[in-house]
Amino acid sequence: QVQLRESGGGSVQSGGSLRLSCVVSGYVYSTYCMGWFRQALGREREGVGNIDSDGRTRYIDSVKGRFTVSLDNAQNTIYLQMNNLKPEDTAMYYCAVDRKDYYCTSLFQSSSYSNRGHGTQVTVSS
Repeated sequence: QVQLRESGGGSVQSGGSLRLSCVVSGYVYSTYCMGWFRQALGREREGVGNIDSDGRTRYIDSVKGRFTVSLDNAQNTIYLQMNNLKPEDTAMYYCAVDRKDYYCTSLFQSSSYSNRGHGTQVTVSS
């Protein structure tokens, strides 16, 4: 059974930084699409960024140049480095993984991964 556990959320002022971590356990496949999506109160789920087995990354336009998705395969951990945070980044952030790496672009758009964590809250004040 695949389990994902996020950490690193919190409250920061506008312009600050946070690094979210997600430890993945029970994932046995060699191919993957791993990433992060977020959901703000009263809004639709929104893909933030993801990475596939070939190292290709995708980001929503509003976070390009500010957020970075990375992996530490030895630690089975996915990271989301968030710099220059803005109030509109306030949301619950979820990490997710799916074995369909060839479907990674669609998963980025839909956030319909097979497995996801419980989320970590990020709040950015102005």
